[in-house]
Amino acid sequence: MSAEPRINDRIRVPEVRLVGPSGEQVGIVPLAKALELAQEYDLDLVEVAATARPPVCKLMDYGKFKYESAMKAREARKNQAHTVIKEMKLRPKIDPHDYDTKKGHVVRFLKQGDKVKITIMFRGREQSRPELGFRLLQRLASDVEDLGFIESNPKQDGRNMIMVLGPHKKKTEAMAEAREAQAARKAERQGTTDAPSEGDTAEAPAEAAEAPAETPSEA
Repeated sequence: MSAEPRINDRIRVPEVRLVGPSGEQVGIVPLAKALELAQEYDLDLVEVAATARPPVCKLMDYGKFKYESAMKAREARKNQAHTVIKEMKLRPKIDPHDYDTKKGHVVRFLKQGDKVKITIMFRGREQSRPELGFRLLQRLASDVEDLGFIESNPKQDGRNMIMVLGPHKKKTEAMAEAREAQAARKAERQGTTDAPSEGDTAEAPAEAAEAPAETPSEA
């Protein structure tokens, strides 16, 4: 079955509840009268509520209505954001420099509005010290608490321990901020490019006055 509403001669009811072009309520009128008004306004009679009794129809430019609806749907899809789950793997005895690097990636992911799955990988005897992984995960969560929260508490999964961090910001908010920052950087670059250089604004240095030639003194 077609999802499009019935229009004009495709409407098969004796009477309709008519809505005018500006949304005004005309009332219940015979179908023939509604079609006559549609011709007078050079518009379409569109059934907007088929299950009502009688069905509700509106006078509108159906072609324009379909075009605008398609544009709105396209814009909505363009702005639609999907939360992505990023993954970061750490070792229980990670050195400070590597930890700072990994934490930087987690910060970037959370700022982008993405979730982060943190995996602690145990090897050999490390498997008997799960508290090392737990403390590391708690430390990381504390270090990024201004950007994210613990969505899934640390839990053992075979040789690994897993925790999921969720961002405080929604993906749409992060995307909007990123677009604003990009526009600001672009405007700043343009301003720098358009600004006159120092050589253009500085006055040309006055030419040094030529010193008069010395007249040799007579002996």
